[in-house]
Amino acid sequence: MSSSEMAVRARDLGKRYTLMHKGSKYSTLAESILHSIRHPFRRTENESFWALQEISFDIPRGDVVGIIGRNGAGKSTLLKILSQITEPTTGTIDLYGQVGSLLEVGTGFHPELTGRENIFLNGAILGMPRRDIQRQFDAIVDFAGVEKFLDTPVKRYSSGMYIRLAFAVAAHLNPDILIVDEVLAVGDAEFQKKCLGKMQEVSRGQGRTVLFVSHNVAAVRQLCTQVIYLQNGRLVRQGPTEEVLELYASVRQRAAVTRSANEYGLTFVDQALIDTDTGQRTERPLFGRDYLLHTHIRVERPLTLAAINLRLFDETATKITTIGSVEEGIGPMTLEGDVHLQCRLPRLGLYPGRYLFNLEVCRPNDPVTYLWVDDALYFEVQPAIMNDSMWAYDKGHGIGRVAEDLRLVTSSAIAPAPAMTSAIEEPQRALRAG
Repeated sequence: MSSSEMAVRARDLGKRYTLMHKGSKYSTLAESILHSIRHPFRRTENESFWALQEISFDIPRGDVVGIIGRNGAGKSTLLKILSQITEPTTGTIDLYGQVGSLLEVGTGFHPELTGRENIFLNGAILGMPRRDIQRQFDAIVDFAGVEKFLDTPVKRYSSGMYIRLAFAVAAHLNPDILIVDEVLAVGDAEFQKKCLGKMQEVSRGQGRTVLFVSHNVAAVRQLCTQVIYLQNGRLVRQGPTEEVLELYASVRQRAAVTRSANEYGLTFVDQALIDTDTGQRTERPLFGRDYLLHTHIRVERPLTLAAINLRLFDETATKITTIGSVEEGIGPMTLEGDVHLQCRLPRLGLYPGRYLFNLEVCRPNDPVTYLWVDDALYFEVQPAIMNDSMWAYDKGHGIGRVAEDLRLVTSSAIAPAPAMTSAIEEPQRALRAG
């Protein structure tokens, strides 16, 4: 592929960070100095951590490329290298065109300046001539929806207003390569829809390249023509969207959850769906049958005022529901030893597809989290024909069932009873007679 057809080319990219481990922590500068005097030859232990290793890929001009992977896979590090915020430790990267980045809320904004001033400042940082910024100014303000607050310092903006203005600047100043991180999750649903539409316009209408990092599989599927899948700092696959998303889903399904104890002495042991008819565990439950959700946690030392939350997601990372111990009538608990939590799932109402549970052990109404487990249980609901109907329920019907005991009420059953009619007419006859 010639350079005229290329937007990004990466060869053997690697990024190494140095982690320093100190044996002791000191509350004051005096304690630190005293320790250095007493132990002049004691060294701080260093550890090398590779956030990225041996990453190579090509991105053609005009493509919309999704970058996916679990937390810690190296996605943000890769974007910082592409945005030239940080240099790679190894390898090379070639960018064919001007880059516009939206990596964090307020990147390139000065909190003391107004929205108007920050539009020109951010445009200048992106390398845009002032006349180009002026030409796009009204479109930026209209897209961001902050006209009323345009002359207000952005330090008074909400995070949603911040990100709307930042995205509007990055998207309207026509960079050849637009890089957008998960930061769009800050905005509301309507603005996210606008952003996705704008990125489609930028890529398909104007032939520019978009790199899009998101955990929202539905957005990646809608927007991207190809996907880069990272895992533990390495490239797993680059290819067509559906092919890579299918691989990503299957890997998540097979992934073993870390079972090592955390700082609070909690260990996740297991989570399973139990078929109540057979007593057997399954990862492929049938739609409409009864199941038990069983969770097993081991607690090294007693933990008071604890709550357990189970959050259910579908394969697009859409949260479907939360099952909370407090909300279900189990007040703040004391956890000790082997803890088993069971929840009935009668007539499983999830339509066929892939789903997962995340597990949280926390303190109620408090930001303290004792244990968090991603993908504690991954399962795939299988289709089943209900009530001898001619077809099985599937995702074409929605997410799941909420109704029970559907009945046909005949017209005679809901018609006004004769006594009701006479009760209305009787006073009228009395008035006429009088």
